[in-house]
Amino acid sequence: MKNIMIVTGEASGDLHGANLVKAMHTLASDLRFCGMGGPELQSQGVEILFDAEKVSVVGVFEVFSHLKDIFSGQKILKSRLAADPPDLLIIIDLPDFNLIIAKAAKKLGIPVFYYICPQVWAWRKGRVKTIKQRTDALGVILPFEENFLRGHGLHAKYVGHPLLDSVKTTLNKHEFRNKHNIDPTAKCVGLLPGSRKKEVFSLLPVFLQAAVKLQFQSNEKLVFLIPRASTISTSDLHQAGVDGFKDKLDIRIIADDRYNMMNGCDCVVAASGTVTLELAILQIPMVVTYKLSSLSYILGRLLVKLEFFSLVNLIAGYQAVPELLQDEVTDERICLELSSLLNVFTRRREMDKGLIEVKRKLGTSGASQKAAKMALELLQDSQKT
Repeated sequence: MKNIMIVTGEASGDLHGANLVKAMHTLASDLRFCGMGGPELQSQGVEILFDAEKVSVVGVFEVFSHLKDIFSGQKILKSRLAADPPDLLIIIDLPDFNLIIAKAAKKLGIPVFYYICPQVWAWRKGRVKTIKQRTDALGVILPFEENFLRGHGLHAKYVGHPLLDSVKTTLNKHEFRNKHNIDPTAKCVGLLPGSRKKEVFSLLPVFLQAAVKLQFQSNEKLVFLIPRASTISTSDLHQAGVDGFKDKLDIRIIADDRYNMMNGCDCVVAASGTVTLELAILQIPMVVTYKLSSLSYILGRLLVKLEFFSLVNLIAGYQAVPELLQDEVTDERICLELSSLLNVFTRRREMDKGLIEVKRKLGTSGASQKAAKMALELLQDSQKT
C-alpha cells in the first residue's frame, strides 16, 4: 500500500484535490491518502489531519489573525511527515503554507508534486527558485504557465483546467426553476460572495443592497440566488445580513445545486476567484468584484503589476467582463453593471463572445486524469531510485 499526503486549502482546492484522488484511485488501487482538506477530500476517503477551513484567508494582513491555526496545521502535517513518511506529497495551490510543508518533505527525501501552482508569473516571481528547490514536478492549469515555468528550469506540464471536469449541470434552466418553485417568467440574478467567511461578511451586504436597487428599478420580477459553499454555514449567511432583506427581495439560498444554480442565472455578481471561471465555462454573464483590507490592498498594488485581476480577463487578454476593485465595489456600481447585463442586448452579446473564447482557451477536459498520471509517474520513479 502506497501512502500519499495531499495538502490543500480553500473550497476550490478541496474539490480539485478530491477529483485528483478519485482519478488516482482509478489508475492504482493500492493508495492510501491523508492530509489537509475539507469535506470533498474526506468524501474520497482521505484521512483529514487538519481542517483546511482554518487556514483559508484572503489578504496579507488578514493572515495575522490566523497565525495560530496556520502554525498548528503546519506542525501537525510536518509531524506526520516525520513519524510516518508518505511515499509522495501532493500540494495544491496555497503557496505560502504548502511550500513550507514541501521543504520539510524534501529534507526527508519525499518526492513532491505541485498541482495548481501559484501565479508566479503575476507577482513574487522570486518564488520560482523556491518552487524549483522544493518540488519535483508541476501540473499547471493555465495554458501559458508551462512555457513560463519550463523557461525557469522547472519540470512543468500543462494538464488543462480541472474545472472542465467538474463543472457539469444535470438540469436545464427550466428544470432548475421548476425544482425550486421559481416563476418561469422571472429573471434570476446570482449573488456569489465567495467561499471564505471574511469574503461573505464583506461582500454579501453590498450585493444585497445592490439587489434592492436593481429590483426597485426593474419592472420585472427578479429572484436572487445565493449559493452556500461547503465552507459557509446557513448561520454565516444570516450573520451577513440575509434575514434583513427577505421582506424586500425574493431570495433563495441554494446549498446542494451549485452548477445548476449558476446555469439558472441570467447574470451574476461574484467575488473574484475560481467561481468566475466556473461561470465562464457555463457562459453566464458576470460582474467580478474584489475587496481587501486597506493595508492588503495597498501592498497588493505595490507587488502585483497586472492589467486585470480576474482570471477571466487574464485568460481573455482584455476586459471581457467588468471588474470592480476595492472602492468601486458599491451597491450603485453593481446595480448599474447588472442592469446593463439584464437589459442591454448588445452588451450581453459582446460578453457571450468573450466567455466562449475564454472557455476555448482553457483547453479540453481530463485535467484530473492527466495530473493523476503525472503524480503516479513521479511516485513510481521515486520507488526505483
